Amino acid sequence: AAERKFFLSHPSYRHMADRCGTVFLQKQLNQQLTNHIRETLPSLRDKLQRQMLGLEKEVAQYKHFQPNDPSIKTKAMLQMIQHLQQDFERAIEGSGADGVNTMELSGGAKINRLFHERFPYEIVKMEIDEKVLRKEIAFAIRNIHGIRVGLFTPDMAFEAIVKTQIGRLREPSLKCIDLVVQELTNVVRAVTEKMQRYPRLREEAERIITTYIREKEQACKEQVMLLVDFQLAYMNTNHEDFIGFANASSDSQNAENTGKKLGKVTNQVIRKGYMAINNLGITARNKNYWFVLSSESLSWYKDGEEKEKKFMLPLEQLKLRDLESSFMSRGHMFAIYNPEGRNVFKDFKTLDLSCETQDDMDSWKASFLRAGVYPEKQTSEGTVGEGEEEGERRESVDPQLERQVETIRNLVDSYMKIVTTSCKDQVPKIIMFLMVNDAKAFINGELLAALYSTGDTQNMMEESADEALKREEMLRMYHACKEALNIIAEVSNVTLGGGASKMSTPSYGQSNAAPARRPPPPSASPRLPPARPAPGGLPPPLVPSRR
Repeated sequence: AAERKFFLSHPSYRHMADRCGTVFLQKQLNQQLTNHIRETLPSLRDKLQRQMLGLEKEVAQYKHFQPNDPSIKTKAMLQMIQHLQQDFERAIEGSGADGVNTMELSGGAKINRLFHERFPYEIVKMEIDEKVLRKEIAFAIRNIHGIRVGLFTPDMAFEAIVKTQIGRLREPSLKCIDLVVQELTNVVRAVTEKMQRYPRLREEAERIITTYIREKEQACKEQVMLLVDFQLAYMNTNHEDFIGFANASSDSQNAENTGKKLGKVTNQVIRKGYMAINNLGITARNKNYWFVLSSESLSWYKDGEEKEKKFMLPLEQLKLRDLESSFMSRGHMFAIYNPEGRNVFKDFKTLDLSCETQDDMDSWKASFLRAGVYPEKQTSEGTVGEGEEEGERRESVDPQLERQVETIRNLVDSYMKIVTTSCKDQVPKIIMFLMVNDAKAFINGELLAALYSTGDTQNMMEESADEALKREEMLRMYHACKEALNIIAEVSNVTLGGGASKMSTPSYGQSNAAPARRPPPPSASPRLPPARPAPGGLPPPLVPSRR
C-alpha cells in the first residue's frame, strides 16, 4: 500500500503509476517465463518421449521381474543356451548376409585358413635338405648291400627312406590340431561373452565345452597318429600315381623338379595385397606397396590402382626364409633370396618384406608355396661341414651308386607326393569329424543336460552385481522419464490453456483466474487499487508480492 501510495503521489511517477511497482514486475516476469515455457516444452517433451520409447523394450522384461523366481531363472537359462548354440553355429559354419562380421575373420574362416594355408606350408617346411636326403639314400644302399657288390637297386632302401619321411608328417599334423583347438577355444570364449549377466553360468558352460574339446583333441591326435601308422604299415607301390622302378631311372630330372609350380600353363595371378619393403633405405623403409604375386613373377606397384609399376621380380630359383623383426621395422618379416647368392632386386641380395599381422604373413607364405617359392630348409648347425662335403664327394664317385641314388630319390619323391596329398586331405577331415562337428553336436544336444547334471542351476543363475545395478538404474530412469512427461503435461495445460479461459477485470492485487482444477498461488493484498489487466490472460503470478 505504501508503494502504491508513493507512486500515485509522486509528481514524476504519477502518470505511469500503473507500470511501476512490484506487482507490475511480477506480471512482466510471469509473462516472460510463460513464453519461455511455451517455446521449450515441445522439444523437451519430444526428447523425453524418445528416451522413454528407447527404454520401453528393455524395461518390459523388468516390469514384473522377480530375481528369485525359479521359472524366470529356468527360462533365462534356456534362452542363454539357445543363443550360445546359434552363435557357435554361426561362427563355425558362417553367417548369412544379416549380421556378418566385416571387421575380422570368424572362427570357421580362421580354421579354413589353417587347413588350406598353414598346414600345407608346415608340411613343405619340414621337407629335408636335398643333400642330406641323397646322403641318407647312399648310406642306406651301401648298408643293405653290406660286403656284397650290388648289381641292382635295392627296394629296401626306398622303403627305409620313405618310412623316415612319412614319420616326419606327425609333427605338422599335430600342430594343425593344436591350432584348431586354440581357435575353437577362442570361439567358445567369444560366444559366451553374451552370458555376462550370469557369470557363474558363463564360467560353467565355458568349462564344460572346453573340457569336451580337450577330450576330443586327444581322440583326434590318436586318429592322426593312426593315419600315419597306416601309411607306414604298407607301401602301395602299385598306386596309379606312382612312377615305379621302370620309369624312375629314366626320369632323372624329376628330382630337380621337386615341388614345381602347379598349373604353370599361364601366368596366373595368385594373390594381391599390401606389404612393406624393409631394405630400400631409411627414406623408403616400411613404405607399403601393392604386390601382385603370379605363378611366374612378383610385381609391386605404388598403390592398388596398378598403374605405376615399381619392379617385376621373376620367381625362378628363389627361396623364402623368416626374419626377426628389428626396432627399425614393424610387423612380421620374411625374406626372398637366391640360394646361389645372386642379387634378387637391383643390388640387394634379399628382398625383405613385412606384413602387419601374423595371419597376413602366413597367407603370403602359402601363396608363395603355390608359386613355387619354398621355405629355407631347416638344418642343425654343423651337420654339413667342409670335411663332410669332401667326404661325400669322395664317396659318391661311383657312377653306379650315383644312378641308384638318383633312382631311389625319384621313387621317394613320387611316393611322398602321394602320401602328402593324402595327408593334406585326410587330416582336416579327421579334425572336422572328431572335433569340430562333435563339439557342435555336443553344444546343441548335451550342453544343457550337462549343466543340469551339476545340480547347482539355481546358484548358476544368480545375477551379477553389475547386472542388478543396471536393471535398477534402467527402471529408475524409465520412471523418471514417465514422471517428467506427466509434469510437462500439467505445466502445458496451465501455460497453454490459460489464454482460452474467460478473463475478468483484475484489480491491482488480483490477477486473472487460474483454471478451476489448479488453486491460485498467494496474491497481493486485496486492499490495493485496481491495476491494468495483463494482455492475453496470463496465469496467476508465480512471484509473491512484497508487502
